Amino acid sequence: MSQDVGARRELTSAVVAAAASGGLALTAGSQAWAQVTVGRAAPLPPIESTLSGADAAPLVPAAGLVLLAAAVALLAVRGVARVATGLLVALAGGTLAWSGLRVLIAGVRLDDVGGAGAEVGVDAAAAWPVLAVVAGAVGVGAGALVVPRGRAWPGMGQRYERTGSASTVAPASRTDEDRAQDAWKALDRGEDPTAVATPYADPPPGGIQRRL
Repeated sequence: MSQDVGARRELTSAVVAAAASGGLALTAGSQAWAQVTVGRAAPLPPIESTLSGADAAPLVPAAGLVLLAAAVALLAVRGVARVATGLLVALAGGTLAWSGLRVLIAGVRLDDVGGAGAEVGVDAAAAWPVLAVVAGAVGVGAGALVVPRGRAWPGMGQRYERTGSASTVAPASRTDEDRAQDAWKALDRGEDPTAVATPYADPPPGGIQRRL
């Protein structure tokens, strides 16, 4: 029982980590990563705009959607399919971390803002790329947990299957008193209680003989 509980906890941890990674990625991708100023020849004024994470690193929101979908898939699949989903989670997390790290190291590229050949000033905010890197690390950790261990985790409907099978063994817990009451009810209905295939450990009240 403890092993089953531990497996379910691991599954829950992987699902939560993948979903959290995807949610953080979408959050980071929707924020302003930089304020961009594109200079133009006089007397034209410069153009100022805000560069979002989706503009500076398009793979960030894409990886976030993949991670959210994979979090749901981890609950629905089992065996080899779950391992493959874990590989996808790790790959999406790595892509997410690389996208944020690239912006932190190399900055925003000119082709990201369409300013090739122009004087471009970029005032970047490091917080959101850092969040993308953290989210990617969480995704990679979730995938690293799923790949070696996910094959042994239970499926989503396994608990309900066990609940249903428990009802099939419930009659074994019936007592001799219960069986005796069933015999009296059968007599009231005009039926022969000795025709029932269920044996009695002790003779029920009223002299009904035990069926061998």
